[in-house]
Amino acid sequence: MINKTKLALGIATATLTMASALVSPQAMALSKAERVAEAASNKADALEAQLQAMQAELNSLRAAANRPAVDSGKVQELDQWMASVKSAPKEKKTQDNLIFFRGGFAHNDVKRNDLLTGNQFAGNALGQGQTNRDGWYIGAGFDFGLTDNVWGLMDNTDVMAELMFDYRNFGAKQYENVATSRALQGGATTNTSNNSLCTLINLAAAGGTAGTGLTGAAGTNSCNGVNVSQLTLAASPKIKFMKGSAFRPWIIPFGLTINVISPPSNGVTVLNPGMQFGTGAEYAIWKAIKVGADVRYNLTGRSVDGVNTDGMTAGGYLGIGF
Repeated sequence: MINKTKLALGIATATLTMASALVSPQAMALSKAERVAEAASNKADALEAQLQAMQAELNSLRAAANRPAVDSGKVQELDQWMASVKSAPKEKKTQDNLIFFRGGFAHNDVKRNDLLTGNQFAGNALGQGQTNRDGWYIGAGFDFGLTDNVWGLMDNTDVMAELMFDYRNFGAKQYENVATSRALQGGATTNTSNNSLCTLINLAAAGGTAGTGLTGAAGTNSCNGVNVSQLTLAASPKIKFMKGSAFRPWIIPFGLTINVISPPSNGVTVLNPGMQFGTGAEYAIWKAIKVGADVRYNLTGRSVDGVNTDGMTAGGYLGIGF
């Protein structure tokens, strides 16, 4: 009985051993095949991704190749438009430049008192007084804009170049029964209404200096008056404030003047250079039309052979912007 049991156990053991031997290779083979299949699947996925990327790039290249070329007509139209813009006249700034006409009161610091104006003779002992210091003036000029921000130093402030002239009249000096003229003519009682220098010139031209026989040579009242005047030419920088406002004050910190006097001085000099200082303001009443007022002082620092041209003007002006 025991032997039969042992025999059965041995047979069962042998059977299980053989089954295990048969099953184990199959399991191992199955595991290896799965790994190979998985690796192949991964390679296929990678290959498919690469193919998709290549396909996308190929589509992009095809799209670029099939994209229509730039329309040459549009390019030409754009070039024509740019050329028209460049050739079109630029918008002109208005009212930056100004032409103006001025007039008003003139005053000289010193009265003229020489042979031609004050009848100065022998220390003015026989003269008839000095000329007027007060008179009137008229003139004109223009402002030309240089910069609208003082070259970057101050906003809304123009610097203008002003060129201007004015004519100043201080009245006519009249000579009536002048003692000098009579004395030069040897006590003549006729033709005594001439200033002394004119009498001397006429007498010298007639070949004599005195005597009743030369009274006619003194002239027939042709020199019985002289007009005292002055022409001033000026070039100055002008600083205008409050750009864009209707009301604009301004100053002239300095300027160069050339003064021409009439009649000439005793030394027959007519020119005297000087400097100009001024201030004023203007108001735009309608579009480019402006009205203003100014005060200016002319300083020469020296006389012209006895004639002093220092003085001031005060008045108004009418301007047109351009």
